[in-house]
Amino acid sequence: MKVLFPIFVKNHKMKYALLLFVGVLLVSCGTKIPFTSKVKDEFGLDNDKSMAKVQFYTSATIKLQSSRDSGNQGTTSDGTLISSSNSEQDIITIPIGTKCIFEEQADGNITVRFEPGVGHTISFGMRQGQSSGKYYLLADWKAEKGGAIEYSGKTYYATTSSGTAYLQVVKKKLAKTKKKERFVNGMKV
Repeated sequence: MKVLFPIFVKNHKMKYALLLFVGVLLVSCGTKIPFTSKVKDEFGLDNDKSMAKVQFYTSATIKLQSSRDSGNQGTTSDGTLISSSNSEQDIITIPIGTKCIFEEQADGNITVRFEPGVGHTISFGMRQGQSSGKYYLLADWKAEKGGAIEYSGKTYYATTSSGTAYLQVVKKKLAKTKKKERFVNGMKV
């Protein structure tokens, strides 16, 4: 402490002020936790108005894919056979930790919005038989294609790794401590 903060060694009041500031700073940092039914109950998030005040995050990367294949066959003017095929892929990636906001809740599921525009929402819900109470990505899972999701008016298929994504929130513990301290120098005769 003497090497790094020589000013604070002589002035005890500033030393304690620094320690108090660092303590408040460390306590005020939040951590991401899973959004669960328990958290929902603990903070009284039982209506749309209270849910709209919560900032949500994704716990894993969500990758949505849509592809369309087309092709035709024919011949050229010199008699050559031609077979052509076209493939279009549309991929939407929602990285881990992406912020999203509450849109609506129905049947125990929560729909969140990732960007402005019609249909830019994804639903999350609790899985049957789970005890964690986490809200996981909801999709119509098909083994060969992934999970079908409607996004922006189009059907996409979520990759299997996207199925691990659940909603998170930041939780902070604010602890204020007011401390008054003074030093007594004593008295001389």
